[in-house]
Amino acid sequence: MGPRPAGIPAPLMGLANLPFGLWGGLTLVTIPQLLAARGVPEPLIASITAAAMIPTFCGFLVAPILDVGLSRRTYAVIFGLLTAALAVLAITQIAAPVRLAPLMIAGFLSANLFYNALGGWLSNLVDPGDEGRLASSFTIGNIAGFGLGAIAFISLLRSLPPQVGALAVGAIIALPLLLILAMPPASRERRTAQESFGALFRDLAVLVRQPLVLRTALLFLLPAASFALTNTLGGLGHAFRASESFVAIVAGIGVTVAGIAGASLTPILLRKAQPLSLYLAIGGMGALFTLALIVLPATPAVFALAVVGQNVFQSAAFAVESTIVFRTIGEGNPLAATQFGLLQAMTCAPIIYMQAVDGHAYGAGGLTGMFLADAGLSLAACALLLPLVLRWRRRAHDRLGGVPAPQERGATP
Repeated sequence: MGPRPAGIPAPLMGLANLPFGLWGGLTLVTIPQLLAARGVPEPLIASITAAAMIPTFCGFLVAPILDVGLSRRTYAVIFGLLTAALAVLAITQIAAPVRLAPLMIAGFLSANLFYNALGGWLSNLVDPGDEGRLASSFTIGNIAGFGLGAIAFISLLRSLPPQVGALAVGAIIALPLLLILAMPPASRERRTAQESFGALFRDLAVLVRQPLVLRTALLFLLPAASFALTNTLGGLGHAFRASESFVAIVAGIGVTVAGIAGASLTPILLRKAQPLSLYLAIGGMGALFTLALIVLPATPAVFALAVVGQNVFQSAAFAVESTIVFRTIGEGNPLAATQFGLLQAMTCAPIIYMQAVDGHAYGAGGLTGMFLADAGLSLAACALLLPLVLRWRRRAHDRLGGVPAPQERGATP
């Protein structure tokens, strides 16, 4: 294979993921604010938000369309523009929740397909060994986009005429797509549309049986490093006697800074440890941090510490997860976007079920019960996975004849 085309370096590539984060900020922060201001009942707001997020964990079912026909870069641009257009339409339907809900679902599906197309494309564009830096910027793009959207969108919509404000939001979501156009296409584009679908289904059957995919799925489905408390704590400010304004500042500025900091640390840590080991280390250390919160008083300062700390660990875990996914895909993979979407969807599963576990634990035992349940299950998952990770590493080491495993693509990370 010849040299890769020159382009944007890996630490900047992932910032093309900003539209996904911006859509998240619109869906999870701005739209609920607009609905609440119109007197829409909270249960209905929660239902719309929950429905809108369905594609985040089942959108991978349609990801195979990204691996046939057009290039993944083209798909990323198309679905990025569609996400921006649906944002404009959704904002104009705030007064009609019945029409708003399907637009939000369609928007998150479009954003998810953008995310998967981008990940599948960049996994083939990044140089071997640079996956950690790409994963870091990919995570930062998501987090920074979410924070920017949460802060800026509501201000624009309050200060501008309704139609102009909606168009401004759509333009902001679409603007980062210029970064995609500045990057070269990946080498070794995949099959043509004429021969695509028969090969697609055959490859899918092979994909789900690959040992590497199965191992990675097990790693992500267990709650070793889910840090679901990042979602649960946002609604528990009252338990720490924190005011609504204080919670808003921590959830906006504090979470964004913490997320960027956690993701930025990942490339540095990956110089010292392999991704699988680092993933378990983050999970274990984060669980110990959670346990330490039990002995601290329930004050606003401790609330800020808990929220910021959990987000630092979670964003670091996200970046390591993305590194693992990028490395498992392998260059020239005809199902790059599908595999990326499948494995990334699995990272959402423990966040969803652990949020339910944390909520029940809080109801039964307050903050102490919640922290014990979350940290205890995380440590148990790490303990279960540790011997498996050591075994996978040993097999990779033996396969290479005792030579330390390189940071190869499509192999055990």
